[in-house]
Amino acid sequence: MQITDKTAVSIHYTLTNDVGEQLDSSRGEEPLVYLHGAGNIISGLEAALTGKSVGDKFDVSIPPAEAYGELVPDMVQVVSKKMFEGMDVEVGMQFHADVSHGAGIITVTDINGDDVTIDGNHPLAGETLNFAVEVVDVRPATADELAHGHIHGAGGHHH
Repeated sequence: MQITDKTAVSIHYTLTNDVGEQLDSSRGEEPLVYLHGAGNIISGLEAALTGKSVGDKFDVSIPPAEAYGELVPDMVQVVSKKMFEGMDVEVGMQFHADVSHGAGIITVTDINGDDVTIDGNHPLAGETLNFAVEVVDVRPATADELAHGHIHGAGGHHH
């Protein structure tokens, strides 16, 4: 069976950046299971998987526009440490917050005295993402999965 919209797809993947650092991998874990065509994974990877079948292995580079977008300079700002209400804030900490496009995650990228630099961009924004992918299963999605827009069961949302 080929990967098309409305199929439940299981993949193993290893994600690296352009300098070869491994950012994520499903190897040694359960495969990633997603509903193809529902926007559950980045658009560039979903497009690369369309038409593939069980057993297919391939490498693909996804540009920022088809991944987590370009870096938006306006989403980086300096705020007062007082905004963190006495917390011991450290570089690398992440917080849920309202950002320009709705709810998102901000990351503390720098601290200089009482000035805290926060970044509302996705941590992988502006990055070309390199995937080594293996398709391990493809099946028709159930009516329930299609109605909910995601996969249920092993590797999916509901257990």
